[in-house]
Amino acid sequence: MTAETNRPLLRAEGVSKFYGRHVGCRDVSFELHPGEVLGIVGESGSGKTTLLNCLSAQLEPTAGHVLYDTRADGLTDVYRMSEAARRLLMRSDWGLVRQNPRDGLRMGVSAGANVGERLMAVGARHYGNIRSEATDWLSRVEIDADRVDDPPATFSGGMQQRVQLARNLVTRPRLVFMDEPTGGLDVSVQARLLDLLRGLVNDLGLSAVVVTHDLAVTRLLAHRLMVMKGGAVVETGLTDQVLDDPQHPYSQLLVSSILQP
Repeated sequence: MTAETNRPLLRAEGVSKFYGRHVGCRDVSFELHPGEVLGIVGESGSGKTTLLNCLSAQLEPTAGHVLYDTRADGLTDVYRMSEAARRLLMRSDWGLVRQNPRDGLRMGVSAGANVGERLMAVGARHYGNIRSEATDWLSRVEIDADRVDDPPATFSGGMQQRVQLARNLVTRPRLVFMDEPTGGLDVSVQARLLDLLRGLVNDLGLSAVVVTHDLAVTRLLAHRLMVMKGGAVVETGLTDQVLDDPQHPYSQLLVSSILQP
């Protein structure tokens, strides 16, 4: 295996975020390789969403570095890129799936336009091609073609989340950040969306960072798991290993809480 093929897609080096004396996250380091899915779990206030925001260029860390293996320049510090280069990265090679799909969609335009806008952001201009690609991606996330002109406001929460997925994946990103992607949905809708997510991740060879409080989500999606408490990573390992044989007392508490009758 060459050094290039062994190079991580994303590397966090001592990432920390402080709000005055309050710790958002502290000294987090890891590598994510192509095709790998990393789950980040912990209770509310554990720092997992702050970390995700730092990794996805939504929130500049107080200390540390976030490096991404760009197509042009290899491993590059995301926060040393120009603003224009970072915006292009976020529109093309990255995706960001928010917990509330309304935060990741334009509710006043059609589902097709939501997907097509991302194509236009990376240079697509032919209306027929954009519409065809948007319709194809909506069908891939199980939305009928005859809904392409309907605004997301007319869709259920689960359908809105699927439109958000299509919007993010249409440019075929290599890395997707997901913040509680099944949060707030009914159990049956969650199960269907999880099956869809797992299929898309496998079919597209996506790398992903998935933040969730739901250990069942990580069991289905993540290859590796990081457990956070008080802004710090207290345990990391293969997902099945951490869930079946947690070593840290906090991880044991998390796992035992979902096993209670």
